[in-house]
Amino acid sequence: MKRVLIITYYWPPSGGGGVMRWLKMSRYLPEFGWQPVIYTPENPDPSVLDESLAREVAPETEIIRRPIWEPYDWYRKLTGKPKGEKFKAGYISEASRGSWKEKLSVFIRGNLLIPDPRVFWVKPSIRFLKNYLKENPVDLIVSTGPPHSMHLIGLGLKRKLGIPWLADFRDPWTDIDFYHRLRLTRLADAIHHHLEKKVLASADFVTTVSPQICRSMETIAGRKIELVNNGYDPEDFEFDTETADDGSFTISHFGAFNRDRNPAILWQVLRELSQEDPRFATDLSIQLIGQTDETILQDIREAGLEKQLTVIPHKKHREGLELLRHSKVLLLPINDAPNMLGILPGKMYEYLALQRPIVAIGPPEGDFAAIIAETQSGVVHAFGDYPGLKKSINDLYLKFKEGALSVNSGNYEKYSRRSLAQKIISIPFSAEKDDTPR
Repeated sequence: MKRVLIITYYWPPSGGGGVMRWLKMSRYLPEFGWQPVIYTPENPDPSVLDESLAREVAPETEIIRRPIWEPYDWYRKLTGKPKGEKFKAGYISEASRGSWKEKLSVFIRGNLLIPDPRVFWVKPSIRFLKNYLKENPVDLIVSTGPPHSMHLIGLGLKRKLGIPWLADFRDPWTDIDFYHRLRLTRLADAIHHHLEKKVLASADFVTTVSPQICRSMETIAGRKIELVNNGYDPEDFEFDTETADDGSFTISHFGAFNRDRNPAILWQVLRELSQEDPRFATDLSIQLIGQTDETILQDIREAGLEKQLTVIPHKKHREGLELLRHSKVLLLPINDAPNMLGILPGKMYEYLALQRPIVAIGPPEGDFAAIIAETQSGVVHAFGDYPGLKKSINDLYLKFKEGALSVNSGNYEKYSRRSLAQKIISIPFSAEKDDTPR
């Protein structure tokens, strides 16, 4: 087998969206002749844990864990948070609009911890891996970010050893949705952009997850960026048992639900439909699975929908999918942020595999909307499209009452994790490095 070193901050027992892309990629790489060698922190500070994901690691995988120091305990002391309290996804958006201590912490994070709080792991990792790789050669290095400090490790190894390097961006760097909230000085902004360009110019291959992010990064880098979508694992949908349908018109959201994704328009639509039709109010169930921002819960309560609301804390991945599969409608809110056109939530691909109607709220010209249209898997409404959203929800409810609620989705098999693993590992051998200015 060829060997590929994958530098990732997120790895089981860490849970959440950040771990899934390369956990799943590495699971299928041995089928294509590649042994994964995972380099990951021994003592990370992730937002959620999911020890069940460890069973998905391919038996051929070699795992190297090294200690990391992160300043999060300092942040907890500064902001008065209990020791060990987990940080929710989207905490920068919350903190940037919080107390003066929280705003100060965001300033420090953006201006002193560049590119991110894992920066203290970069130099020790380069030293360790330089020696490791001399004795244990690999054919390819992959770094995956965020956190983008992982790319700086890849950059250092490329300079010292010259091993082919693929930099994979699950989210953009300076175009990420919360970048404008980091309270950056001109100097810090310049350093972020400088490091980003250095990584993009130095990597032999660069991949990312959506067409819009590809175009944005190609403008920055002046070179070709390869598109490798996120996806779904068909084996995650081989359920052992059937669970009885409770008869509710359940609208569900799965995963981190942060403040910038709050679809306030939806709660008002549901309130109005409940007021107009007592049957709707009786049948409606709102199910939020995963970390949910308090502002979202407050909006739901203010809409008078608290009785219809069920909040389920973070679940193991498969358990979350088990809950989702009996939903009638799957909610896909897009971040109301500068990079909204390129956002392709990882949960969307699992929604496709569940074959339930998707109601997405975000820009109709976004990349997510193109996939929903291509797969005929749901409807998309702009942030302010109140009449259209109300009609769609009401139409879905009427079909539900008639026993005819279904979705005729298709053409999504190309987003299977096995296909995507084959695609990404073939890039170093099928795509030449393109340095042509664009």
